[in-house]
Amino acid sequence: MDRSAALDQIADLLAHADDPGVVTSVRVPGALRQALALAVEHLGLDVTTSRLTAEAIRATLETAVLDAGLADLYAQFPDSRPTLVDVAVALAEQDGSPVADTRDLLEVAARQLLVLHPDADARDLLLWVEAQQAAA
Repeated sequence: MDRSAALDQIADLLAHADDPGVVTSVRVPGALRQALALAVEHLGLDVTTSRLTAEAIRATLETAVLDAGLADLYAQFPDSRPTLVDVAVALAEQDGSPVADTRDLLEVAARQLLVLHPDADARDLLLWVEAQQAAA
C-alpha cells in the first residue's frame, strides 16, 4: 500500500470510528489515572479513561493525516506553501489585530526576526511586530 492509499484508508476509518469498538488493554500511567479520578470526583468531569484515550488517538491520527497531506501537497506544489508572513497575516486577521493590514511592515520584520531566530513562527513574528510598535 502506498502512502496516498494509506492516508485515504486512515481518513475513511476515522470517519467511521464511532462503531461499538473493540476491547483492548492500554497501560495508563498511574498518575494520569489518579488525576482523572480526582477530576471526575472534584471537578465534575464526566469522562472515562477509555473515552479520553480514544479521543487522544483520534486527534493524533487526524493531525498526522492532515500534516502528511499538506507535506505531500507542498512536495508536489512547492509554491503553494504559505510564507511566514502569509501565516502571520492570517493569524492577525483571525485575532482581529490591526497588524493584519501592515503586510509591508510584517515583511520587513520577518527578515529581521529570521536573522536572530531562524526557527521563528508566525506567532513569534506577530509578537515581534507588536513589541516593536509598543516600544515606538
